[in-house]
Amino acid sequence: MTAHPPIPVVMAFAGTDPTGGAGIQADIETLASMGCHAAPVITAVTAQDTHDVKAYSIIDPVLLIEQARAVLEDMPVAAFKIGMLGSVQVVEIIHTLLVDYPDIPVILDPVIKAGGGGSLADDDVIEAMVPLLFPLTTVLTPNSIEARLLAPEADSLEACGYSILEEGCEYLLVTGTHENTPYVINNLYNNGRRVESFKWERLPGSYHGSGCTLAASIAGLIAQEVDPLTAIRQAQEYTWETLKYGYRIGMGQYVPNRFFWARDPDEESD
Repeated sequence: MTAHPPIPVVMAFAGTDPTGGAGIQADIETLASMGCHAAPVITAVTAQDTHDVKAYSIIDPVLLIEQARAVLEDMPVAAFKIGMLGSVQVVEIIHTLLVDYPDIPVILDPVIKAGGGGSLADDDVIEAMVPLLFPLTTVLTPNSIEARLLAPEADSLEACGYSILEEGCEYLLVTGTHENTPYVINNLYNNGRRVESFKWERLPGSYHGSGCTLAASIAGLIAQEVDPLTAIRQAQEYTWETLKYGYRIGMGQYVPNRFFWARDPDEESD
């Protein structure tokens, strides 16, 4: 049998989503699109539709750590992607894992609000996440709503960026899909300054799972040994395309089409 290069493994910490639009299902689809093997670690089980989260239950902390360590002792994990955390205990457990594996890049989507506005993290979770996870994070990807919650003392979104960056993450990408601007502006910070602004056409409608898609695609590209800055640029391009070809399968938000690249090139776009 011909030997093939190993497929990079990305460990994704996230909640389940029964719609298949966000959470761990979004991570798996995105990582597959990036040519990676997803190792999903479930942090929570949710009840949600394409409108909003209805309820959720956090996974028992002992089972969570056993999920992760079983894989980490068996497979060469190339990157961590972290999404919904849901409790201080989960934050603390993931902190211990990151400390034990300091050479693995960390891409953190600080999930605080669901797409429909429902809360997925209270103040205690935020207060634990900032000191325990941000200093260990390679790329942090809050949207503008989350950025303001993470830096409530800041008087502008730009000030939020600088304030969050001071908490220790290497790269910070603040996305602007929720802002009232003609174009979506995503701002990237590194080394104490804003290093680049990305301008994207604003698409109609709202999307269920766009933040998961962006963070997971950055993780997948970094796992493929793409440098973080290039990965951040390419992941935004990929995510925008998933939204462009998104579909409304339920009665709420659109779902990103993470396999848009597999469509027939002769097929008419919607």
